[in-house]
Amino acid sequence: MNPAEATLALRRAFSLFPTGVVAMCGHNGEEPVGMAVNSFSSVSLEPPLVSVCIARQSSTWPKLNALPRVGLSILGADQEPLSRQLASRNGDRFQNIALEAGEETARFIPGATLWLDCTIADRLSGGDHEIILFEVKNTSLFPDIRPLVFHQSQYLGLSRAS
Repeated sequence: MNPAEATLALRRAFSLFPTGVVAMCGHNGEEPVGMAVNSFSSVSLEPPLVSVCIARQSSTWPKLNALPRVGLSILGADQEPLSRQLASRNGDRFQNIALEAGEETARFIPGATLWLDCTIADRLSGGDHEIILFEVKNTSLFPDIRPLVFHQSQYLGLSRAS
């Protein structure tokens, strides 16, 4: 198997693990800044930590990295179009999106299932990605909203158990 085939095979393998979809948003004093990620994970309860992996070539991460607070919104099942808009490399990612202000520079997406108001606790090297550990300062839970899930390169909404 050549390197390109091996990379594609690994990408397919990783896609078998379903992940939530997270909007990372902030405000730099002039405009909203944000992106969609699906490499979110809970890490620790004490201290309260979560992680997100960011591609090193991201042009948005340096803008978020400079902010004192970042809002993480775990997107709801009906927010697939919003996720695609936030993941776009072209156009205004925040067109027709009403953000909710959090502490300092953190911004949140209404209609999400969870909001985490965070500060950066640490940065670790992770190959072609940077692993960001966020300390959770505040949470807002919306348990009646089902989460958006990304699995095998498709968006899915979870159904409620009977």
